[in-house]
Amino acid sequence: MKMRLSMGLLGALVVASALDPAWSAPRDDKGGVLRSLATRVGYVLGTAASCPNIAQSRVKSVADKFVDVVKTSAASETESATILASFKASLAEGTKDLADKKTDCAAANRDLANLESVSAPQSNAAPQAAVSFPPSVGVFAAQTVSLVRGVSDNEIRFGASLPFSGPNKDYGYQIRVGIETAFKKVNDEGGVHGRMLRLIAADDGYEPARTAETMKQLYETEQVFGFIGNFGTATAAVAAPYALERRALFYAGYSGASVLRRDPPDRYVFNYRASYAEETETVVRYLVKVKRLKPDQIAVFMQQDGFGEAGYAGVTKAMRALRGGDGGAILKMTYPRNSLDVEPAINLLKTSKTPIKAVVMVATYRAAAKFIEKSREAVPGLIYTNISAVGPIALRDELMLLGPKYAAGVIVTEVVPAVEGYSSLILEYKAALSKYFRGETPDYVSLEYYVAAQIMIEALRRAGPQLDAEKLVEAFENMRDFDLGLGTPISFSRSDHQGSHKVWGTVLGETGKYEPFDME
Repeated sequence: MKMRLSMGLLGALVVASALDPAWSAPRDDKGGVLRSLATRVGYVLGTAASCPNIAQSRVKSVADKFVDVVKTSAASETESATILASFKASLAEGTKDLADKKTDCAAANRDLANLESVSAPQSNAAPQAAVSFPPSVGVFAAQTVSLVRGVSDNEIRFGASLPFSGPNKDYGYQIRVGIETAFKKVNDEGGVHGRMLRLIAADDGYEPARTAETMKQLYETEQVFGFIGNFGTATAAVAAPYALERRALFYAGYSGASVLRRDPPDRYVFNYRASYAEETETVVRYLVKVKRLKPDQIAVFMQQDGFGEAGYAGVTKAMRALRGGDGGAILKMTYPRNSLDVEPAINLLKTSKTPIKAVVMVATYRAAAKFIEKSREAVPGLIYTNISAVGPIALRDELMLLGPKYAAGVIVTEVVPAVEGYSSLILEYKAALSKYFRGETPDYVSLEYYVAAQIMIEALRRAGPQLDAEKLVEAFENMRDFDLGLGTPISFSRSDHQGSHKVWGTVLGETGKYEPFDME
């Protein structure tokens, strides 16, 4: 669709861009707020100007008012021109999104009406802020916060695309429990800057085709501010680009794969957990350096998709480092995603020319348990290691149903401390879990998402009351050495969007209890 901005709106931009060089504005540092407003207001006007059922005079009226705000408030002619350039870019983006059906005229009309509701300047209209603003800026700042999708005066809505059906539904349940435990706790304490946090979850069954629909539902229908805790790597390959196209936060996906860890990182994607490469590297070093296995005695059992490949790549990288550059041949045994078809993998294991002594497993809990069950008798004495994404408690429960001998000695790397511990963080988590989900058993997955949600809550606090995605990104990128009680500090930066690189080792006993142990 060709851009259809009104002549009046274009005229206002031209006039504002050619301000009198002699004009001088107050010298307070208001540029950041004005640029943020330019982005919000420009986007709304761009969508509205492209709707045939919205009068262009309405668009021009709001545009003129905003241009006047910039003219009377920017610190210099240069700053004014920069702000108006951002304004113009957002106009084009709003027009494009409407053409691409990422928004609609009904939403555009509602948002324009909100802008039109900005009242005449009054001395008491400006919100409290670190710098002083003319009343007109205060009114715009107070009113346009309601234009931030998913943010109202009393609520911030987050979305999560999770499996609540199919063989991986336990993951979805535990992720939701962890996030909601943290949200309920902070809401009982008054919320964040007076706003309650709300999680809206949708079931994608761990199927990427369904993820495309749930992301659209959460963003367009539920109007969420951002996304937290989406499950899976194959689904993240669909969900993360959707969020990025809309400049929406995509935080703490349940995946350690590179799709969520670009170099340099995608601006709106942040992770809490260590990567799969870091987990598998820790495992390989342990097997070779501590258990004294030869690299060719180690095989990989993996899900046949991006999740499995990410773990396999980590094993290959670790092998290259240990062998001085040569990764060598690594036996790769696979199974289809969302299935328990492990027989082909068992056959490869039994017919391997080199006797296999250990298996690095990059699988979900039911497939991992089935592989352990089938291979225990076929190849006795195997060392089984799993990365944290297996779902440690669910794996334990599956193995204990088979019998204690299937559980004993199974290793799982973790991205959080042992849930059986007594640190302040673990005790706090257990107390909150007991309060808000009475009778719920502590779980590594829910603990991970309790931790991840607590980190995001801290970032929301630092972003301040005038919340938008850009402020939240800046809050994350400036978080250094945040001590949550994990035993390792949480830090982000512009070049590192992963808060923790720590990997813990645990091993299952015959009683079904995970014991921490040193893997170095």
